[in-house]
Amino acid sequence: MDSLRSKENLNQFERIFGKTNSHPRLFVAPARINIIGEHVDYLGGIVLPAAINFSVQVLLRPNHSSIYQFHSITYNETIKIEKPFQPHPTSPWTDYITGVIVEIEAMGFSVPGFDLLVDGNIPQGSGLSSSAALEVVTGFAISESFGLGIKKETIAVIGQKAENNFVGTKCGIMDQFIIAVGKENDCISLNTETLSYSYHHFDLNDHEFYLINSNVKHNLKDSAYNQRRLECESALGKIQKMFPKFKQLYDVNLSEEELLACGLTPEELKRTHHVTSERERTKQVIFGLEKNQFLEVGNALFATHESLSKNFEVSCDETDFIVSTLKGLGAIGARMIGGGFGGCVLVLDKKDHFAKINEEMKKSYQQKFNLALDFYKFQISDGVKEISI
Repeated sequence: MDSLRSKENLNQFERIFGKTNSHPRLFVAPARINIIGEHVDYLGGIVLPAAINFSVQVLLRPNHSSIYQFHSITYNETIKIEKPFQPHPTSPWTDYITGVIVEIEAMGFSVPGFDLLVDGNIPQGSGLSSSAALEVVTGFAISESFGLGIKKETIAVIGQKAENNFVGTKCGIMDQFIIAVGKENDCISLNTETLSYSYHHFDLNDHEFYLINSNVKHNLKDSAYNQRRLECESALGKIQKMFPKFKQLYDVNLSEEELLACGLTPEELKRTHHVTSERERTKQVIFGLEKNQFLEVGNALFATHESLSKNFEVSCDETDFIVSTLKGLGAIGARMIGGGFGGCVLVLDKKDHFAKINEEMKKSYQQKFNLALDFYKFQISDGVKEISI
């Protein structure tokens, strides 16, 4: 978001919460994409995410009381929160902030009262992690404003715990982690079991990644996201009874006969197939990007979408249509990203192909679903940070 909007938000902050001798501080956290490694970040898998230049920003100022006041520009409402903390019955957006306070205090820190204004331009329900960005920027803003000195990697874990425990979505660590540690022009490969990670810089030359928003909104809590996680945990439990060496579903490398002998349900078998095949596709994508073998990368993206649609069953008619139409138009690769059931499709293609794709896709999607498509170009950006105002 631009500096003019930040200045407007500062003025709005002071209108709502009043002027004092101390100025609020401005913090910003990006959105994210994940190139490969979908629905494996809560199963010990390796993922390849990058931070991108959509963002959530907060202005925070201590108020020297025990009361917490949050204002959302998006929802145009101010909510007052006091202890004991409970999920808010009518303004669930506040739970992502309150949950972070709960988790920081669980570490032994004290978080005094503060005033906070939040604004953002990450399309909600797009699968670009607006919720994780809010958690991470809140955690970082609290740590910096109160001198807590919490490392960014730890802030990512705090954000995940807030979403798991207070919000109630059993998400993995990937979104919060890349939003915390992202670096301009780099993605990371993150081992979600050990949280070890490394930066990767890729030169796409005459190719580009971009996003297409299906404009079908999803809410992970109301979708089958938590059910998929339970199915994966159940599958692993059954496999471990016969093959105790496997600590994570991502590590399983059994034959079809061996998997069937474990007594998996048809659903558990499909989930396992997605997770273990995604491991091989992730290797293929990292190698392909490093060697500029973009057709290999594109094939892996299409294969991941097929697996997410048929084996993990988290796609929908709209995103399936977008990906199949892109394939028919000659795009190099595409797949749904995020939790599923709508949201965005990530596309890899040649830059000079964009205008044709844009025109053809918008027309065919409107005819099929009576919905508009939005195309997002993006830059890979830094993770959470403070901005001077």
